[in-house]
Amino acid sequence: MINYNRLGYEIKRDFTNFSLRISKGLKRPQEKFIHQMIYGILAGNKLHLSEIARSLKENITLKKTIDRLSRNLNAFGDQDPLMHNYLTLVKRHVKEGYAVIIIDNSDIAKPASRKLEALSEIRDGSTGEITQGYLTIDAAVLSEKGKMPLPVYEKVFSAAEKGFISETHENLCCLESLSKNFTPKCVRTLDRGFDANDYYRYFLKHGERFVIRAKKNRNVIYNGQTCNIMDVALRYKGAYRMDFKDKKGRSIQCKMSCIPVRLCEFPSKDLVLTVVYGFGEEPMLLLSNLKMQEKKKLCHIITKVYLLRWRIEEYFRFKKQQFELEDLRVMSLQSIRNLNLFAVLAVGYISLTTAVHKDSIFLAELKECSKRIYEMPQFIFYAIGYAMERVLSMSRCGISSFLPPKVRSQQITLFEYFKIAGCWT
Repeated sequence: MINYNRLGYEIKRDFTNFSLRISKGLKRPQEKFIHQMIYGILAGNKLHLSEIARSLKENITLKKTIDRLSRNLNAFGDQDPLMHNYLTLVKRHVKEGYAVIIIDNSDIAKPASRKLEALSEIRDGSTGEITQGYLTIDAAVLSEKGKMPLPVYEKVFSAAEKGFISETHENLCCLESLSKNFTPKCVRTLDRGFDANDYYRYFLKHGERFVIRAKKNRNVIYNGQTCNIMDVALRYKGAYRMDFKDKKGRSIQCKMSCIPVRLCEFPSKDLVLTVVYGFGEEPMLLLSNLKMQEKKKLCHIITKVYLLRWRIEEYFRFKKQQFELEDLRVMSLQSIRNLNLFAVLAVGYISLTTAVHKDSIFLAELKECSKRIYEMPQFIFYAIGYAMERVLSMSRCGISSFLPPKVRSQQITLFEYFKIAGCWT
């Protein structure tokens, strides 16, 4: 039988260690604010400030707690050092030089809102309709063991905000941030939205490895001639075979071929076009600059790397459903960005928990507390998130007592010296 008091204490202690590490170097008020916000999100599984305030269980009125969180949320501006410390933790669980980095765009749809700052028209990825909301760019790196997504970049932006340049500019800022923190050997994996010359130019200039799903209307240079990429792909029916399993456990037989091509805009750069049959009526087209002498192995690697891109879709779905991201209720764009940042850090803590405590009693007890109806799925974020909420809701106190008191400096001031010496009254 699980002792929920003991398990709740272990969760709070482990989370406090995580919070202190990512807030290292920040001032005490910011450190306390980060500690309370991420804990409140994990304990309440919502981004409502009222639910976060209830999870803290402070001995003051709920309104005062909400006012304090709202005020600090709008004023918080130390995102860069916070993410720097967090990325230091993430890199310990990533295979240096050979990690798979997944980059993708998403959205926060707010169709019923009218007073939120800088609302703009977006395409809702869930429904395909044009509505009001915000755009996001996120990146996640897959852990070395388990291939779980660890978020490493996030930003909420709007076409209606002051100083906005373009969505391409925001995506390039994301790529620049990844270049500063990860080596060029890490494989950047992107969907068809990134099949544009600006991104190819960036990757080829910085010597970074990539796998991008190509659009059907792209032209390439094949055997010295300019051809449509689909016309080139249909000449090959698949020289190699690989078997995959979908989410329902069904086996899918894929046939693949590797074709040397070049882009019309970069005729001196050799690329590989991987044609994959088996995922629909038309073949899937993957452009990459990965190099390997054995074509069969190259086909398998490129296809596997791209199929891992679905992990960021699971990450998006988890962040939106588990924490109800699109139901946020703050007014300013700065507060929305900070709420999204803390939601990302909450997901990062869950992901790091599965990586650090793998095969431990602590993680086994969390899995048992999740009360799964069927077998534990491979993507266990939902199970761990629900288990943490369930255990922490049974706790009688919040998290404030776990934050260690600030150690006072042993040096005394000049005023204290004279007062002790009796020279000051």
